[in-house]
Amino acid sequence: MMYKELLARKKKIGIIGLGYVGLPIALEFAKDFDVIGFDINGERVKQMQNGVDPSKELDRATFENKNIQFSDDLKVLKKANFYIVAVPTDIDEHQVPDLSPLLGASKTVGQVIKKGDYVVFESTVYPGCTEEDCVPIVEQISGLKAGTDFKFGYSPERIVPGDKVRTLTTILKIVSGNDAEALEEISEVYNHIIEAGIHKADSIKVAEAAKVIENTQRDINISLMNELSMIFDKMNIDTKAVLAAAGTKWNFHKYHPGLVGGHCISVDPFYLMHKAKQLGLDPQVIAAGRRVNDNIPHFIAKRLVKTLIEKGKNPGESKVLILGITFKENVADIRNSKVVDLVKELMEYSINVHVVDPVANPNEVAHEYGITLLEQPLGKYDAIMVTVGHDDYRTLDISYFKKLSNGFAVLFDIKGIYDKDLMDDITYWRL
Repeated sequence: MMYKELLARKKKIGIIGLGYVGLPIALEFAKDFDVIGFDINGERVKQMQNGVDPSKELDRATFENKNIQFSDDLKVLKKANFYIVAVPTDIDEHQVPDLSPLLGASKTVGQVIKKGDYVVFESTVYPGCTEEDCVPIVEQISGLKAGTDFKFGYSPERIVPGDKVRTLTTILKIVSGNDAEALEEISEVYNHIIEAGIHKADSIKVAEAAKVIENTQRDINISLMNELSMIFDKMNIDTKAVLAAAGTKWNFHKYHPGLVGGHCISVDPFYLMHKAKQLGLDPQVIAAGRRVNDNIPHFIAKRLVKTLIEKGKNPGESKVLILGITFKENVADIRNSKVVDLVKELMEYSINVHVVDPVANPNEVAHEYGITLLEQPLGKYDAIMVTVGHDDYRTLDISYFKKLSNGFAVLFDIKGIYDKDLMDDITYWRL
């Protein structure tokens, strides 16, 4: 029995990929199991060996008193018996799923897996990917037969970056396995750390589909809010006030407009669309939601230019301050940040853009996007945009924005975090 042998520390758990998903899982398992944390990035491994989370999600205390060995050495990883793959899945410049990290991790598993071992995939994928793309690679590299020589399953990650309430152990976990025995063993292993409980999916494809539609549903709902925001803006109606009124009905779903970036909501729908197109289907609603959300940076930039002109300012001679560049509040992750798209849109109008973010890593921003982060605002600005709801920004008041403004203050509150009634003395706009 795999679970009992892991608990008795006769066997070890190996986590492949130590990002915002893999590292918390590895450390949680390391409370009661022997764990090997594996990552191909040697610099990240060194940081974790020193008790530092490169993603800045976990503090140093989280690393203390854990039975874990961090390594980028396959010889070390081979000592494990229950492998969990938690590498990122993204899209390329053509919005096609980029499976290279996942397929690379599958090759890694193939190099270390042994008879009797298990492998569980957590990366977000389209239905069928585990059995059709990943497992065959493991079989080919290892020379072992799936289902006979080793067991496998899929258990989608549900970690919410930056959420200190809904953490790993408090979120119900979906699990699946290639057969009844695999499902039971995988369930027992995860159930040991998940306080919220386990949902046993009917099949691996069901578990994969469940994960990918979670974020697709959110994407579509937010796209409706964004479209409504554009409509109401034309009518000079405050969208937030409309949603507050509509939200008094018990069955109204409370979503809000905004920039939809990151590595989940804005990416996962493309995986489902990709699979649908392979099957000869052309998904209309999902694609429409993506188009609306991807258009929001352009809409906001155009709206700001219109406001600047109305205030008698030449956009090409204007300076705009952007507060926040990460994809989400209080999170250092800048992957697929739609604020970057907004910055580029503003630059298309020859606007001089300054960007400040107290959470983002300046080196990462410069490397990924060629954007220089300032430590603090410099000089006066013709307009200010608060694009991310970091805690540091929620306490700012009207006097702060006036002090930084070149003449009459213009504030674009993209996240809607300020009280509109307290902004009467400036030009205030929100989605």
